[in-house]
Amino acid sequence: MNLKLTAVSAAILTAVTAAPAFADYPERAIELTIPAGAGGGTDTSARRLALILEELLGTSIAVLNIGGGGGSVGASQFMQADPDGYSLFATWNSPLTTVPLVQNVAYSLDSFTPIASTSETAYVLCVDAEFPATTGAEFLDELAANPGMYTYGNDGIGGTMQLAAERIFQAREITAIPIPFGGAGETLQNFLGGHIDIYGGSISTVLPYVETGEANCLVVTSAADVPALPSASGLEALGLGEHETLLWRAILGPAGMDQAIVDQLSDAIQTAVNDPAYVEFLATKGEVPNVLVGDDLAARLQSESDGLAEVSRALGLSQ
Repeated sequence: MNLKLTAVSAAILTAVTAAPAFADYPERAIELTIPAGAGGGTDTSARRLALILEELLGTSIAVLNIGGGGGSVGASQFMQADPDGYSLFATWNSPLTTVPLVQNVAYSLDSFTPIASTSETAYVLCVDAEFPATTGAEFLDELAANPGMYTYGNDGIGGTMQLAAERIFQAREITAIPIPFGGAGETLQNFLGGHIDIYGGSISTVLPYVETGEANCLVVTSAADVPALPSASGLEALGLGEHETLLWRAILGPAGMDQAIVDQLSDAIQTAVNDPAYVEFLATKGEVPNVLVGDDLAARLQSESDGLAEVSRALGLSQ
């Protein structure tokens, strides 16, 4: 027997046997878990993005909504998925960077593989036409001059909206009364009904009422101004740029995913997010594309978690 030929054959057999199972990824449908009910901002954004990704990846994407616990229920279930690239997690930042600060959850940032962020927007603080302020600076001055007088709605105790507002309020020594609701839609209903003084929530929810004059939005939680809300001041203009908090969305996988699959997915997501039709869709929601991948996304998650932890501790909300 030719020993040299046998050795070569063995090497080829070993290489074939060791070939990665993801060589033809994806070979079947992908399941996309969204930790919120159908119809919300993250759900509609993820479903629209999934349609583009189906074409780019050449496979179908089934959406699974698992709401509850501010996103923690869906996150806790998802972290048990196989890290084979066929289970993905489309979320907003709160379940990862805020909820674990104020709830006992079964997961941490290490439970996930960061793949790519997709879009971002600011939260916004709005008042009605009778409020004694018409600019962001006047708004903060009015709150500072009247501690404990005004109520603001938010998306739940210790939620990202409350912590975003309190970062601003603490910097200006403002005391306002947080009123928690189940989400921006419920906050809006109570604001329009006159039950709270200030709407705190996502831009897309309140935008139609800005156009009718029922809401006057004065401060956004981003450092920069938001073109969709010309009457609102960004934090940079108010001297508070370092206290920025954004609402942003991302797609992650379970911990332990192979880097080759992560790279393939992040490339596809970046292409999908920058598709002109998707960019136009985001604009109607007051959002803009924002893609961070790999270590950059991991760093953003950690930095935001650390920053909001300081606010949470100051409020006595941290676990």
